[in-house]
Amino acid sequence: MPNLIGLNKFFLYSRKSIDVEDKQVLSIEAQLVELRELAKREGLNIVEELIEKQSAKVPGRPIFNGMIEKIEKGEASGILAWHPDRLARNSVDGGRIIYLIDRGMLSALKFNTFWFEPTPQGKFMLSIAFGQSKYYVDSLSENTKRGLRQKVRRGEYPSKAPIGYINDSRVKSIVINKKESLIIKKVFELYSRGIYTLVDISNFLAQKGILTKGKLNFPKDRVKRILKNPFYYGNFNYNGELFEGRHEPIISKKLFDQVAEVMKKRGRPQVKPKVEKPFLGLLRCGECGMMVTGENQTKYYKGTNREVTYCYYHCTKKNKLKKCFQPYIREDKVESQLSSLLTKVSLRKDWANQMLEKLDKEESDLSQSSNDFVKTKETELTEIKIKLQFVLDSFLDQVIDRESYLTKKEELLSKKKSIEELISGFNKNRFSWLEPMREWINEAKDCDKVATDSDKQAKKALALKIFGSNLYLENKKVRGEAQNQWSALGADPTARTWVRGRGFEPPCR
Repeated sequence: MPNLIGLNKFFLYSRKSIDVEDKQVLSIEAQLVELRELAKREGLNIVEELIEKQSAKVPGRPIFNGMIEKIEKGEASGILAWHPDRLARNSVDGGRIIYLIDRGMLSALKFNTFWFEPTPQGKFMLSIAFGQSKYYVDSLSENTKRGLRQKVRRGEYPSKAPIGYINDSRVKSIVINKKESLIIKKVFELYSRGIYTLVDISNFLAQKGILTKGKLNFPKDRVKRILKNPFYYGNFNYNGELFEGRHEPIISKKLFDQVAEVMKKRGRPQVKPKVEKPFLGLLRCGECGMMVTGENQTKYYKGTNREVTYCYYHCTKKNKLKKCFQPYIREDKVESQLSSLLTKVSLRKDWANQMLEKLDKEESDLSQSSNDFVKTKETELTEIKIKLQFVLDSFLDQVIDRESYLTKKEELLSKKKSIEELISGFNKNRFSWLEPMREWINEAKDCDKVATDSDKQAKKALALKIFGSNLYLENKKVRGEAQNQWSALGADPTARTWVRGRGFEPPCR
């Protein structure tokens, strides 16, 4: 039965969302102007103006639901809107409107761009209008998804750029953020060393000004997502599938793999050891083989009323099978003996200069390239591309399932990226042995300088390079044998020779 109380009473309803579907729709202000003019021409009694800024693709709009409840209570019997798609773009809300008309609670619908009267024909046309609105949303969604898939196939990431990149609206692509990209590259380099935790990386990002929206440090899981994101070496994940990207990478695939290996080995974040003494972790006890530790002792001098703190090193004596009787030794004595050992492996300046000259000549003369190697790798690339196409065809022909397709594709793309980096860096890296050799010569030449300097940490770092874990403390004496290339320099100076040979380049294997 028609609602006599709400007769000729209308709700003016206007809606606009920020979705793509509403891109061409009039603004709220424009809708209100036209609807008020229509109400004035038709002599409609507007009891309330309702404005909603929300999508109508799915049910659940609070203002719309409140309007329906008021109509059911009899507060009004008509709705004034710009078009039926303002009321509903889904089958549930459209059905509620038609059901209210069937029950007589809604006797009038007025639109600027659509004619309606509460007759079977009118309700049929209204159903078609609601259906067209839903069809438009559905097809628009499908077209959007299709466009995104095509964008992905072109190697364009269809989402917000990760940290280190920006979405450049001018060229409609993702480009490197010069400042942040250097920080992200440093993050990968730090973590690849295996001594920094996720918390350390989070603190490093905070120091560089990279924080969450709430100005807090990144949580560990977010840091982990950064370190596991293939976007940074040139690929990207979309909808659970790995794709080749067209964007410029920040890091190499090799560095990404090193980070992945560190993350794999570390079951849980490790805390960096806190170094309290300069030579801690450098020496072993020559009697029992346990590590040497250090402790501070304060001595009070009565005559001068002053206190002096000294650091003493001694065996930890943790060997339960062997009793150790090694005495304490003061830090300055350890430093003096360590300096003496470093001086013994110092390279003569004239020899160093001759060796550096020889390296310069080797570098200028070395021009032979390995074309066969490059050709072999290019052949492998071609084979991988063929395999990628074969895997895709097999998936499209339903020969293999989606899971197998994604696994094999990711494996092939990863291998392809590694080979491409290998080829691109080959010509540059064929001289890569020269720089470490040159660095070692300069280091060996400067050993005596480090030995006489007061920087204890520098002495420790150099001693670890030269002696590794072969440094022992026994009877207050520091002894050790140089390792690898340093062993020749550790020999008696009168027995050292430098014979001109075929060069320094290591033999090919």
